[in-house]
Amino acid sequence: MKEIVNGAAEIAIGLIVLLGALLSALSAFGLIRLPDVYLRAHAATKSTTLGVFCVLIGTFFFFWYFDNYISARVLLGILFVFITAPVAGHLNARAAYRTDVPLWEQSVQDELEPLLKGKKVNHEAKDMME
Repeated sequence: MKEIVNGAAEIAIGLIVLLGALLSALSAFGLIRLPDVYLRAHAATKSTTLGVFCVLIGTFFFFWYFDNYISARVLLGILFVFITAPVAGHLNARAAYRTDVPLWEQSVQDELEPLLKGKKVNHEAKDMME
């Protein structure tokens, strides 16, 4: 009976890790195929974070079930990825927007333009003043 439960646990953990790998691959395809920096930032932060989460949670369950060891390092790794990846993606997209990196030509709406009008750095005007 224990062999059946161990086999089921191995399969479940393997599927979680496989799901994480597939989400990470999907993120890589998004980075290659998406047309502008803002959409790429979305792909890099959302699916990569979820993919790394699945791989790390599979690792945590493996050590917990088979070695009877609760790994604080893996839990801290999960926490670190959840804090840093979305914040880094947001800051990269914000820096791109504030330095006038153009939106995709088929973008329908720019909701930040009225809010930040006059606050973006205008490099041409700055260079002319110098």
